[in-house]
Amino acid sequence: MIVTDDAGRQITLPAQPRRIVSLSASNTEILFALGLEDQVVGVDQYSDFPPSAKGKPQVGSFAKPDLERIVALEPDLILATEMHVKTTVPDLEQRGLKVLVVDPKDTMGVLKGIRLIGRATGQQQQAEDLAEGMQARIASVTARLQGTEPVRVFFELSPALHTAGPGSFVDDVIRLAAGSNIAAGAGKQWPQLNQESLFMADPQVILLADHAAGETPEMVAARPGWQQISAVKNGRVVVVDPNLVNRPGPRVVEGLGLIAGILHPEKVK
Repeated sequence: MIVTDDAGRQITLPAQPRRIVSLSASNTEILFALGLEDQVVGVDQYSDFPPSAKGKPQVGSFAKPDLERIVALEPDLILATEMHVKTTVPDLEQRGLKVLVVDPKDTMGVLKGIRLIGRATGQQQQAEDLAEGMQARIASVTARLQGTEPVRVFFELSPALHTAGPGSFVDDVIRLAAGSNIAAGAGKQWPQLNQESLFMADPQVILLADHAAGETPEMVAARPGWQQISAVKNGRVVVVDPNLVNRPGPRVVEGLGLIAGILHPEKVK
């Protein structure tokens, strides 16, 4: 079988994979959602959903996979992301290993990625069923929001004002949830805003994806000058689970529903 991955590479798979290693939490979630738990022999350290994924052997961090650990697991398929294309992927292929890059950039890309993994692993029907179910849930949310005035949103990844910009998965989810990402005009996917530009954009909602690092709505409200921001004045600084929103995997529908409900509670509950 020959498949084309998200990096435009053609991969020849001589047989259905029996030993799979995932280098990202999002791809791990897809594998488990397709019923491939028994075939997964290794994951990156951030693969924590479903909970049983934490029991799989770890092959290092997302940014720096441990090549020797991967090789020792004798995988016949490795799922990587775009981050791994320039370094990790060539090193693995030099060792004769098969690597498939799956790295969705938007919500529709997640459905494509699920179908790609399904085809590569012999789970085409399971992948199609999963993708169609997700598509129906996404359509249900967007239909309820049709014609809704977008709400200005700041998605905070760190108190230093790192955020999600154009071309990022998060930016697409915000758009589908009838939000207007204040960083949509930034020059890169993961920009760092300055306080002046944030104040000028005046977000109506602030989504805190750095709560695990200690940030709270109360701390945001106490920041000097932030009381002038509409989101703070109106009590619309909300903690969100970054794993539901940041990961381009099967739970994207939950993340979309969560954000849509925060931005437009009168339409999505």
